[in-house]
Formats: sequence, structure tokens, C-alpha cells
Amino acid sequence: MVGSVHVNGSLNGANGTEERLDELRRLLGKSEGDLLKIVSVGAGAWGSVFAALLQDAYGHFREKVQIRVWRRPGRAVDRSTAEHLFEVINSREDVLRRLIRRCAYLKYVEARLGDRTLYADEILRDGLCLNMVDTPLCPLKVVTNLQEAVWDADIVVNGLPSTETREVFEEISKYWKERIAVPVIISLAKGIEASLGPIPRIVTPTQMISSATGVPTENILYLGGPNIASEIYNKEYANARICGSNKWRKPLAKFLRQPHFIVWDNSDLITHEVMGGLKNVYAIGAGMVAALTNESATSKSVYFAHCTSEMIFITHLLTEQPEKLAGPLLADTYVTLLKGRNAWYGQMLAKGELSPDMGDSIKGKGMIQGISAVGAFFELLSQPSLSVQHPEENKQVAPAELCPILKRLYRILIKRELPVRDILQALRDETMNDPRERIEMAQSHAFYRPSLLGKP
Repeated sequence: MVGSVHVNGSLNGANGTEERLDELRRLLGKSEGDLLKIVSVGAGAWGSVFAALLQDAYGHFREKVQIRVWRRPGRAVDRSTAEHLFEVINSREDVLRRLIRRCAYLKYVEARLGDRTLYADEILRDGLCLNMVDTPLCPLKVVTNLQEAVWDADIVVNGLPSTETREVFEEISKYWKERIAVPVIISLAKGIEASLGPIPRIVTPTQMISSATGVPTENILYLGGPNIASEIYNKEYANARICGSNKWRKPLAKFLRQPHFIVWDNSDLITHEVMGGLKNVYAIGAGMVAALTNESATSKSVYFAHCTSEMIFITHLLTEQPEKLAGPLLADTYVTLLKGRNAWYGQMLAKGELSPDMGDSIKGKGMIQGISAVGAFFELLSQPSLSVQHPEENKQVAPAELCPILKRLYRILIKRELPVRDILQALRDETMNDPRERIEMAQSHAFYRPSLLGKP
């Protein structure tokens, strides 16, 4: 694996869970009676599930740990969603009994009848996430005041989309000016920004956080893997990697690990973070192709061959040892194509149920991070300073010119100058090279551009 990878042994039973909690408390310098404070900033599907997993595992140690979620107040639940929530609640006896016991059921009846407006932060306290209404979670402690949520938090989980990360953490930095202890930050965001000058490079969420807050990179980690949030909470077997400094990634991997959720650790933070954003780009195109061809297995396999060759080509630009990323990247891509929100978005575009003009925040799904990633990767790889030798023509070209699917997606989603159906032309172009040739070209040329990841 890139960097050093270790599988952390699990400790079974209640005593093992408390030992892991005590071990992390000691590492963070917590004395007896001093709560370990963990807050998830952002309450999308993955941020909410992550907090719920911790609450289920450690929440009963109330004298040792406090787990909370911050989300913005005032987001109203519309009538159709309230009706669906009511159906979900009544289909789950455990949820129904819990709400009745908490005297919270009546408000869902009133909302179902249109007599009351529910709010996203309100239903999250009952374990119902607006972006994942079909998967009830455990009740969560929700805070709507950002300063209250983060000012003394020991561990902050970034559950925000990459497009909102910088803005929110710039606000957080105002509340940390007088902090003595430096917090630990775990980012779940999969997305990137492109910085085009003076040297073109990728900017990842962990870099945004460090720049906004001044927290050293040693204390900022990335957690990602081939998984779907709702399935993880339903205890489908899953794995993930937590990437970052040796000081924090090993104890945190041990702390986060559960019997159904295996967490490995890795030292290569930025590259794994970028790969998490790259697969979202091609997932949108996969959804388009699936819908436009009536789920044709042949068409989807043709698309997969071309998109994986482009991803492999791009990884050769980003890292000196791209072959070591092949497994994690393909696994994450595969699960996203099967059930991820980016592939779903591509399908809805192709069916005409959504349009690019509707933006990247979609009701019931949250932020479609692949859209901004398409723009960032294409604009970055279009820079003349990154030019590579064309395999057939004796001239230098920008890397984006060798990625026809990325180019089409950019013209469809960002420039909005081509219809969604045009994605098929990227597969049917008679002048297109065999995808194998793109991979061979990447492997046989020195394409690595360390400056893309901010390296000298």
C-alpha cells in the first residue's frame, strides 16, 4: 500500500470498547471527569451515520464522552417528505415505540396531516436524517449554534461537502483563536478544488481546513472507503482507511473500528483524498450511460473500460506509484457506480427528472460533489504548463485532451453546451483510441507531476 498500512486489532465486548475509549482519552490528555468532546460538523448522510456509529458504540459512557452533531437551523421538511417519514416510522416498530416513549410521535402525525412544519435539526434529534429518510438512526444530540458546538471540541469530524468546507472552517477559526489545546480533525469530504495560479495544483478538504484554521496537518486526517452510509449503519460489512500522521491515525483507527466496520490506517493522506474525489466524476457519467442505454451491460462495460483508463492516466500524473492506488480507487469507484448518489444523479439527468440548471444540492440527496469535481479536474488538467506528449501526434497537449469522457462531462455539466445524451458520443467516437493504449502510454512515460499535489 502507499505509505505504511496496518490492520488494527479489535477488542470485543463492553470492556474492550471502554478500553479503547480510555486509551484515546489518555492520548488526548483527558483527566477523570473531563469529557472527551466529539462533534460532527455537518449532518448529511455520512456525517450523521458517522456520529450515530460513535453514539451507538460509546454514547452510554456518559461520564467519559459527549458526541454531538452540528447542523444549520431552519431547514424545513416539505409535506411530501413528512408523509414519507410517517410511513417509514410506522413500518419500523422499534422506531415507532421509541418516538412514542419520547412523546415525539404526535408531531409526525401533525406533519403528515399538514398541520405542522418539521425541521431538519428537529427530526435529526429523533434519529431521522433528511438526506437518508429510509434509514432511521439512533437519537442524536444536535446543536445549531456553531460556536457552541466546536469551541472546546477535542475531535471535530468534517461531515460537510467539500464545496462548503472552507467557508464553515473559516468561521470556526474565529472561535479557536484563544484555544490552547489543538483539536484533532477527521475529514469525511470527497471532493477537490483547483488552484490555477501561480502553479496549478489540487486543493483538498484537509488542506482547506488547515489553511482556514491554522491547525497543523499532523492533526488533520481523512477517512474514506468503498461504502454506502445507510448500509454501514445497517451493519453491512464495510471497510475504510483513515489517512494521516502516525501519531493519530493508529489510535483513531482502533477507536473507530467495529465488528462490521473495519478501519485500516495509511500514511498517504492527500492522494487517497484526491482519489475519493476523482471517482465521483466518472460515477456521474456511469449513471448517464446506464439510463440512456436501458441498463445495457455491454454499454456500461464499454464505459467502465474507458473511464478506468482515464482514471489510471490521471493517477499517473498525481503519484509516483499509481499502481498502489489501483485497488482502493477501483473499489471506491465500483460501489459508487452501484449505489452512490453521483451515479443516481447521472441517471436522473439522463431520464430528464433533473437538469444541470437545478444546481448541485438535490432534495433528499444533499450535495452532488462530483459536479464541482468535474470542473476542478478538467480546468486543472487543461493547463498548458502540465502538457504531455500526444501518443500519436508529435506535439504537446494538455492532459485533459487525452480524457474524452472528462471533457464531455465538463461540457455537459459545467459549460452546459451539450445535451446529456452526448455522453454516448464519447464511447462511439470512431477515432477514439483503445483504452489500453492510454494506460500503456501513462505507464511508459514520465507523467508524474508532483506540483499537482503541492509537492516540490
